Amino acid sequence: MSTPSPSPEAPSASPSAQDLAGPNPPDPNPPGPAPRRRLLRAALTRLLSSLAVMWAAVTVVFVLSRASGDPVAQLLPEDASPDQVAQMQATLGLDRPLIVQYLDFLGGLLRLDLGESLMYKEPVTSLIIERIPATALLAGAALLITVVVALVAGSIAAMRRGTAVDRTVMGGVLVGQSTPAFWVGILLVLLFGVQLRLLPAAGYGTLAHLVLPATTLAIFSVAVVARLLRSSLIEVMGQDHVRTARAKGAGELRVLLGHSLRNASMPVITVLGLELGALLGGAILTEQIFNWPGIGRLTIDAISFRDFPLVQGTVVLFAATFVVVNLLVDLSYAVIDPRVRTEA
Repeated sequence: MSTPSPSPEAPSASPSAQDLAGPNPPDPNPPGPAPRRRLLRAALTRLLSSLAVMWAAVTVVFVLSRASGDPVAQLLPEDASPDQVAQMQATLGLDRPLIVQYLDFLGGLLRLDLGESLMYKEPVTSLIIERIPATALLAGAALLITVVVALVAGSIAAMRRGTAVDRTVMGGVLVGQSTPAFWVGILLVLLFGVQLRLLPAAGYGTLAHLVLPATTLAIFSVAVVARLLRSSLIEVMGQDHVRTARAKGAGELRVLLGHSLRNASMPVITVLGLELGALLGGAILTEQIFNWPGIGRLTIDAISFRDFPLVQGTVVLFAATFVVVNLLVDLSYAVIDPRVRTEA
């Protein structure tokens, strides 16, 4: 029996282009920094842009407060002598060049020294700090109502898209969005405070006093957030991963809470940040209607008296709150959506 002849050796592989080129050349596009470092850099960029926006807002407030009128004419009688006018201007610092006043104003902001109120004869910072808790309570309650009601209304409308339930919810939302808040506040006072006597018509101090002003303040925000949440949920519910979850037998509630709501929350969080600033701005009229002792009412009184140090202080606070809230919203994206952490 003959033995098989040995097979010929396989020819040696020809050298590749990489072997001929020698060691690997350096990558012209090296990978970027670690995701944490990129996220930190993005946060620093947003912080710097927020500071620039804050500086612009402060500058506009300073210019408009000086252009709105002469507070000396408001404080002194019409027959005041020129010496009295000059003395009052020197007391208020209005006799110095405008650029010097502006630099002093910026320096005072850094020290949290906003001057003295012309009306109350007290430091502006102290007056604002005294009123912050009332406004924060009102805005927080309104934001809570907005989140709860808009979440329920938007989710129900999205899950019952095209039905009578959807049309009813969106019709109510449209009415709320098109109705002025001050008019809603007056109607609520007349109905629940005067006719039914179920809730206090004005005042501050108990939970019952909070219901009407917080509801008034939240009406518009509920409409905005509910409509946006419905649209975002409808878009997410049409994506492949949601259809797959339904095909596996997941119920509608599980699809909503586990697969749709988080992905639909990004634009909603953005609008909630903007709405918080709007709630603080809307608190001016709402606090006036319900005699709520917050910063909004303080601002109205300061404008009526042309108390420009107090006006400057309250408006700067509103601007700073709006900027800080938007900064926090931007930074929260990385927590909610992992894609932002990798793309930051």
